[in-house]
Amino acid sequence: MKTRAITAFFFTIVMLGSIFLGAYTFTFFYLILSLAALFEFFGMIKTAGIRPHRNIALVAAALIFLMTAGYHLLQFETKFMLLIVPLIFSVFISELYKKEKIPFSNISYTFVGFIYVTAPFCFFYSLGFIQETATYNFHLPLAFLLMLWASDTGAYLFGMKFGKTRLFERHSPKKSWEGFFGGVFTSVLVAYLISLCFTEISPFIFGGMAVLIVCFGTLGDLVESMLKRSLNVKDSGNILPGHGGFLDRFDGLLIAAPVVYAYLYLILN
Repeated sequence: MKTRAITAFFFTIVMLGSIFLGAYTFTFFYLILSLAALFEFFGMIKTAGIRPHRNIALVAAALIFLMTAGYHLLQFETKFMLLIVPLIFSVFISELYKKEKIPFSNISYTFVGFIYVTAPFCFFYSLGFIQETATYNFHLPLAFLLMLWASDTGAYLFGMKFGKTRLFERHSPKKSWEGFFGGVFTSVLVAYLISLCFTEISPFIFGGMAVLIVCFGTLGDLVESMLKRSLNVKDSGNILPGHGGFLDRFDGLLIAAPVVYAYLYLILN
């Protein structure tokens, strides 16, 4: 427990620092984090005997993220995304020269990595540029993380104290409906406190954001648990002592970030 707490403290400081220190630090940190998470994903998949095209995928994922950053920071035109097309086709060409028994499984899981890991990090990154000024603003990325952490903390505390009704025992035996609603309560409470500081956005919009984060963050946790159970692995990695890997820490973000971005984009624009 002590190791877990120390790791959480220092990693939280690094994450918050990356948000507060400006657009380029924010870009660099989440580029590296998204690539590390994708690397972990492919590492887990390999335990099932599947061989995704990891190196091609990491290069393509870096380009996808950097193109997203270029669009926001430097106003690159979206046509530059076409640079990724040759890399995508190279996956199929590379598989032709391999002697694998399940070639389309290798190809499929390569693209699943983009959808499951890379795209959500791009959506989270884009929260920093979604407001009308289109310049970097740390308010929404910070709010997202604070609400996500509040949801996890509330779910854990309420679940420990009152948890009796299992939420989805098949994939996560410890999660309960009582913990889920506790997560909703703490996340909405944090959303209200955030709205007192960041007054450019309505408390009701922040409240809706909190509910979405709890619902889809919980779904993300369940999906990652399902993935790990299907591969018979305990943690996605071991880089964070006491916590496992990056995917274990950001499983809620992977499903929640695209949904929250769509919600805020439709409301704020």
